[in-house]
Parts: sequence; C-alpha cells; structure tokens
Amino acid sequence: MRRLLVANRGEIAVRVIRAARDLGVPTVAVYSDADRGALHTELADRAVCLGPAPAGASYLRQDLLLHVAEATGCDAIHPGYGFLSENPGFAASVEEAGATFVGPPAEVIAVMGDKAMARKAVAKVDVPVVPGSPDAVSNVDEAVAAAAECGYPVLLKARAGGGGKGMRVAGDEDELRECFTLARQEAAGAFGDDGIYVEKYLQRVRHVEVQVLADRHGRVIELGERDCSMQRRHQKVVEEAPSPALDAGRRQDLAGLAVRAAESVGYVGAGTVEFVLDMDTGAVYFIEMNTRIQVEHPLTEVLTGLDLVAWQLRIAAGEALQADPPPRRGHAMEFRINAEDWKRGFVPAPGTLTVFDPPAGPGIRVDTHCRPGAVISPHYDSLLGKLIVHGADRDEVLRRARRALSEFRVDGVHSTVGLHEWLLTQPEVVAGTYTTRYLTEALA
Repeated sequence: MRRLLVANRGEIAVRVIRAARDLGVPTVAVYSDADRGALHTELADRAVCLGPAPAGASYLRQDLLLHVAEATGCDAIHPGYGFLSENPGFAASVEEAGATFVGPPAEVIAVMGDKAMARKAVAKVDVPVVPGSPDAVSNVDEAVAAAAECGYPVLLKARAGGGGKGMRVAGDEDELRECFTLARQEAAGAFGDDGIYVEKYLQRVRHVEVQVLADRHGRVIELGERDCSMQRRHQKVVEEAPSPALDAGRRQDLAGLAVRAAESVGYVGAGTVEFVLDMDTGAVYFIEMNTRIQVEHPLTEVLTGLDLVAWQLRIAAGEALQADPPPRRGHAMEFRINAEDWKRGFVPAPGTLTVFDPPAGPGIRVDTHCRPGAVISPHYDSLLGKLIVHGADRDEVLRRARRALSEFRVDGVHSTVGLHEWLLTQPEVVAGTYTTRYLTEALA
C-alpha cells in the first residue's frame, strides 16, 4: 500500500489517518467547502477539496473520489463509515480502477447490504433470522400476507441502508396498509431503493452485535460482542461491552453464529454481525451485517488491545490474521456526544464550538475531530466525538464515566453530555437491564 485516500470526513477520517500513519502509510484527505481547515485535512499528508458542502456534491461524488485517488497516486481507498462505505458500486469502481477498496468485495457488500438477501444467505447455514417475509415484498398485499403468517405487530424495514430510516411498526392490517407507502418512500429517499420486507416486531429485545475480522486467506475470527440496546429512533446512543444480557454460554453461541454468517458469504475485512435477543423468549435472531467499521469499534479495541482500523489496512494489503483472537480484559462503555438538543427531541444543533474540552485520566479515551472554533455544519452527521470508558469491571466503568462526563465541557452548541449524565443516574441503566425501548419510554 503506497498511499491511502481517506474518502470520508470528521471523526472517522481522523481515526483512519492516524492508523495509517502508525503503519507508515501516507494519506490523502478530501474535504468539502464546509470542512476547509478541519482537523483531518491537517493530519493528512495532503488534502484535496471536492466541492460544495452538500454531500451529494462532494463526499458522495464517486467520480471525483476516483479522480483524486488517481491524480494523487493513491493505490487504496478507505471509505470510513457512512457515505459510500457500503456502496457495492463504489467498491467495484475502485477495484476496476486498479486500486484496493479497504473493505469486503463488492459482491459481499451487495448481499449483506440488502437485508432481505442477507437473511436468506445466513439462513442457509442455520443462523436463525427473525420470522418474516423471505424476500422483499413487491406490494402491500404481499406485505399483508407475510404479516398474517408471522403475526402482528410487524416491522416494515428497508432492505438497503440503516439508521432507522424506512422502518415502520404496524400493529394490525389497517396500520400496515397505511404506513406501507410511507416506508417505501422514506427508503427510496434515503437509499435510492424502495425495497421493503416484513419482519415480526419483537417488543422487548436487546440489540447485540459481534465484531469479526476476516482475512483474504479464508480465516475469520470473532472479537466479542457489543451491546447497542440504548437507542432512540433505532439509532444508537450508548454502547457497552461485554453485554450485561449474556452469560458465558450464550456469548459463545453468539460468537459462533457470527463467524458462520461471515463465512457464508466469503467475508473479508472488519464487519459486524448484528442480532436481537428476545427478552421474553430468550431466542436470538440475526438481523443484519454491517460491512464496514462501526462507530463503536473502540469498545472492542480497548478490550482486546487491537487496532481494528490498522487491521483493516493490513488485511487489505494481504496480511494474514493472528492465529488466535486475543483475550478480552475488563468492561467498556461508549457515549456518543452529539450536537443535539436532547431535551427538545434530539433536534440537530449546528453552530460554532466556543469550548470543547474533553476529559482525560485513567481508562478514558475520546475520539473526535473537534476543537474550539470548529464549525458544526448542518450538512452532516451531528457527532462531535465518542467518550470511551474502560475499567476492570462494569462498576468501575460507571464510576469513571460519571467523573469523565462531569469534566466534559462543550459550549457554543447544545450537546448530549447532559443526557448521558442523566442516564447514569437511572436504575435500569445502572443495573444493565434496559431494552431497546427504554430510552424512548423514559423520555416520553
């Protein structure tokens, strides 16, 4: 790998550039007019402007990214997360241009990026999936038939994308018919694909994902699970590892299912196999696979000592994985610090940071692209940074997290620091017994 193009912005661009620097790989950053002077452009060896602030005119311009890669002599492209990271067409275009896409092959992204196809793929190797339609439904009558078979309530889900977009809960047939068109329209607007499938809506669940790494030599290893059940509108707010909801036997079973799912499609690179644990029945179901690095990957890093982004680059360069996964040590939690007014429904709060002073000390890590004077643009995700807290056990992590959040200073924009401080006073959070519905109900 001679030179790496980092086809992203913000926190993940900073993270990738630092990992590449540790490996001695020169980097080229890209930026929009809104990100001129951003931290990632200063850390890279070179930075190139893509154009106007809207992502469609800059970070999503595949032709521009490929042109920049060729013009600057980059033989590899890291897509980060979001934007084009799970776009099979972009992955294929990178390979066709003679460069290395840091991620799985385009055909694997295509299968796992289509949630309906992913369900079919893993079901063939006996990985359990949530009851529902075997494929995307072509019209509302097919959706009604699928719902009648698995039973209400049901969840309409976009087969492409994620982040809660294109998802609607229907409690009966009338509600399904009413929201079907809305779900398709939202999916089409968010992902350019209006495909919808039907899934049984499980009302009390934990959302647990397993981190995997797979090299180009056929080896797949799992690096433990992360619990992502603290959500609002299907978007993650706090993550922790290991999951308080799993015992040793269930943890081992889940890890085996994740490896089997990854092997079923010939996976390569870093990926996350996501499951839901039905708290009423104890059943575990596969829901999707993210074919990229996850926002919450630092949890796995602090527990294992591995640099997952560096391993993405090593795998892309053909390096084989270590013989055995490293042991996991302690407990960790990640708190997403967003520029949002959480007391007014989490509305985005763009503006200029007058103060940004993150905490430090034992067991504290902050991944961020922010500093005082940084402009938080309304054009992009509102993530300011991630507070990662590591300790010997969950109790120590909770104590350290309270201390760290009390030290975290953010001014100039609203932030979710206060939300996390409040959460750590709630009995369900302290006990680790919350479900995916907890935050929505607690703030109602």
